[in-house]
Amino acid sequence: MNIDLTDTTSSRINSALVQARRATGTPAVGMVLTLVIVTDEGNHYDALRAASEASKEHPSRTLVVIKRPGRSPRDRKMARLDAEVRVGGETGTGETVLLRLHGELANHAYSVVLPLLLPDAPVVVWWPEDAPEHPAEDLLGRLAQRRITDAQATEDPVAALGLRAATYTPGDTDLAWTRITPWRSVLAAALDQRHSPITSAVVEGEAYNPSSELLALWLAQRLEVPVDRQVSEGPGLTAVRLETADGVICLDRANGSLAELAMPGQPDRHVALQRREMSELIAEELRRLDPDESYESSVKFGVSKLGKGGVGTLERDAKAAPATQVAPPGADPLPPLPTRDPETPSEHAPGSPKNPPQAPAQPPVPKPHPPKSQEQKSQERKADGKADT
Repeated sequence: MNIDLTDTTSSRINSALVQARRATGTPAVGMVLTLVIVTDEGNHYDALRAASEASKEHPSRTLVVIKRPGRSPRDRKMARLDAEVRVGGETGTGETVLLRLHGELANHAYSVVLPLLLPDAPVVVWWPEDAPEHPAEDLLGRLAQRRITDAQATEDPVAALGLRAATYTPGDTDLAWTRITPWRSVLAAALDQRHSPITSAVVEGEAYNPSSELLALWLAQRLEVPVDRQVSEGPGLTAVRLETADGVICLDRANGSLAELAMPGQPDRHVALQRREMSELIAEELRRLDPDESYESSVKFGVSKLGKGGVGTLERDAKAAPATQVAPPGADPLPPLPTRDPETPSEHAPGSPKNPPQAPAQPPVPKPHPPKSQEQKSQERKADGKADT
């Protein structure tokens, strides 16, 4: 059942939801959470279709916030709310409300969404694209227990991951992390078997693929070994190689669906690693509403090395860095201490670039003479008289 509401309010939308449930013969509210999708007019269809598929596993009230601020000054000054209520049919066991916020109202989505949340139910906010820099500080993000972003939908996915690490708040997650769940499961199961210590690792994937970067960070943080990031033609992640003393543990997925796992001393086996749809990713994220500590530790580990070809070499880089002085609390950091070979003399020839020319020395100041006695003065006068004659 669909109900269209033009120039409406949140109170009328709630009344339309009750009316639609009664008309479909389901007056009881059987939803377990509220899913808020913040998107635009051009991308809301794909996001809504994924949410509708996920609602078959997690019955929820889906609120799609579509901001239409307008282009002309007249449209931007206007404030109007249009809504479309959908219950039953393609929405499955949940409810869907499309909220189109026109003009100035687009900047106040919080006040429109708040009255429509299910009482005493968790809230999840999902930005399919154009997520805020700090999701937890966004007004809609403050309502949610979980906040879902997607670095892959940005122009610079690696920079987006760095921003997610810098602004991480418990409850944040990213679909780039969700995409590598099957990879992490297969690799963890392979490493549970008997094997020699791992010395290094290689992760292959498409360029600017945030899932490849996150998998490399996860391996470096868990195994405490250097991990190299290599670019391949894809699609997505293509291979992971773990170097051991007995040989190479290789998980290779060349076609995006079926992978081959090779371990030293064991026959090769095939593993299903199908690239999943967006609905499956959202359904997985809705299964847990507590903070994802594994994602937090991985996205924060060596994030400064993302996209630079390798991670997990923080200790080696720290040893090569020059020693620095420790500044007192609140003071500006001091420059690095100068380094000098102990066998090299500390003084250099004048004009050397290591020692700038020194200022000329000042002439010595003459010492004052003690006062003369009367006898000395008379003797000097007699000597002067003889010199004149």
